[in-house]
Amino acid sequence: MQPDPKIPSCNEHAQTGSVPPRLPASEPPVISAPPPRVAGSPPPLPPEPSRRSWLVRQVLAILLSLCLGLFLADGVVSLVDDSLIIFFDIHLLTVIRGVVFLFGMLLAIVIYGLMGLTPMIPKRLFLPVTLFNPVAQLVAVPLLIYFYGRIQQIAWVISFCQVIFGLAILYRVHGGVKLRWPLVAEKQLAARSFGWLNLSVFLLVNVFVLLPTVVVYLVVCAALAVDHFSDGFLALRPSGFTVQVRTYVRDDGKTIQLVPMSHVGEPDFYWKLSQSFPTNSTILLEGVTDNSNLLTNQITYKRMATSLGLSEQRKEFRPGGGILVRADVDVGQFATSTIDFLNLVMLIHAKGVNDETVRKLMQYAPPPHLEEQLLDDLLRKRNRRLLEELQARLSQSENIIVPWGVAHMPEIAQEIQKSGFHLNETRRYVVIRFRSVGNESKSAMEAGDHGEPGPPELGRALRP
Repeated sequence: MQPDPKIPSCNEHAQTGSVPPRLPASEPPVISAPPPRVAGSPPPLPPEPSRRSWLVRQVLAILLSLCLGLFLADGVVSLVDDSLIIFFDIHLLTVIRGVVFLFGMLLAIVIYGLMGLTPMIPKRLFLPVTLFNPVAQLVAVPLLIYFYGRIQQIAWVISFCQVIFGLAILYRVHGGVKLRWPLVAEKQLAARSFGWLNLSVFLLVNVFVLLPTVVVYLVVCAALAVDHFSDGFLALRPSGFTVQVRTYVRDDGKTIQLVPMSHVGEPDFYWKLSQSFPTNSTILLEGVTDNSNLLTNQITYKRMATSLGLSEQRKEFRPGGGILVRADVDVGQFATSTIDFLNLVMLIHAKGVNDETVRKLMQYAPPPHLEEQLLDDLLRKRNRRLLEELQARLSQSENIIVPWGVAHMPEIAQEIQKSGFHLNETRRYVVIRFRSVGNESKSAMEAGDHGEPGPPELGRALRP
């Protein structure tokens, strides 16, 4: 094949010097330096793709700083307030303390929830901050049960620990106790903004570890409180509430049987108690009278019994044997403040929560030392009246039965033991059974209506 004569060959170009000239080398681009930053001007914004992440980190740093600051402020204000109360009996900062605590707890809840959504929050620092107050309150529950008279000292210790704890966290954040804003810098946040593993572990720990542990702990504390404040006459068990009937004997053969009662309970509880009373016993009945009609609302527990699927004591408790003796006081012996409080409480109990009861509750202004007055009227004064009747009946009866409320039993037991009686026998009765909502009580079906003749009308029963 012969080359086309019209197309010049490479040799011809080489010979004639027609090689195309080389292109000139391009000069490197000149990168100009950024203009100098004017003092006091805001920092330059990050590139558009990372601007949202930068804004999130800024907001999160501010929230963490506020959380730590409110935690420290709450501890300091609480410590000063508790100190003023203990040493000078001055309640100067109580309102401020409550406001700071409220905002601090709300922000702590928000931060705790954000820990599950983003791994950026340093958990080693802020998990203790958010959980300090809830854990402190839980730890204080047993102390308040057994050392209730030192509640103010317990609060002072908690406040002191909160201040020390907050300063320790601040030291770890700044490497020293330095109060500069923000308390938590953006650089102390982690890089990742979200992680499924972090969220999954957070939910699993809260649902299957933390929540069940708190529930079990509170149930145990409730059982301890019931046992302690009732001196063992009432007990909280997994199956329900039980009461302990105790029989005390004196050297001369006289016996006193203390029977803890409840406003509402299982029908068979009242029936079994009624059947256990000997026919030769004297039964000192509880029941406050109202001869002057000072109570504007009838004292009834029908609403409570119906909602819980239980029965009222006044309808089911029918002691058939023995001599029935009223051993309680009249409402006229109560202070006016106690009568007003009872009228308000029984109005709410009888009519429920509605516009009328809520309005009256909001308008009610309790007088000073109402709690102490209620305790004296509803408990101590009635116990004194019972003990007087009991001493008077000892010369006439060999066996005295006292079916009164659980709250009365510790003091009555102490007083009769001082007069020479000692514990001889105990028996347990289930007063309230725990069961599924809507299921009919087995004990109620077994007990039925026994048709036992009841005692004469006992008046308005009133038992704390």
